[in-house]
Amino acid sequence: MPIARGVPWDDFKAFSKSLVEAIERDEPDRYTTNPVKARRRGKIFLDYLRNGRGATFIAPYSPRARAGAPVAVPISWEELAHGVDPGAFTTATVPRRLATLAADPWQAITKIEQSLTPSAWRAVGGRAVHRRHAGARR
Repeated sequence: MPIARGVPWDDFKAFSKSLVEAIERDEPDRYTTNPVKARRRGKIFLDYLRNGRGATFIAPYSPRARAGAPVAVPISWEELAHGVDPGAFTTATVPRRLATLAADPWQAITKIEQSLTPSAWRAVGGRAVHRRHAGARR
């Protein structure tokens, strides 16, 4: 999620953790924050750990090292609402998909700046710990 710079890494990770844990509490049969693959079967894994300084992630439009060459693809909220089959996005199908889109679903992502307000922290049941630290900004 695009957040205005100034939130230290550890604080943003704490917010992310509170957010996904709130989602997991609301729908425990559908979502999990458990990173152990055997314990998350049939559930969507909410990975807040990618929000730590130095954590790695797969970049948009990058192929995954899996059978069928699936690709990490940005999607719109509308597409997500209609249901998405992650296996449908492959190195063979993504170029065709891009040719049919009117615009990149994430074209404005760098223009959006949101803040983690005290009310956002309360909404996820977390504790606002936002502090400014030089060199530790998101």
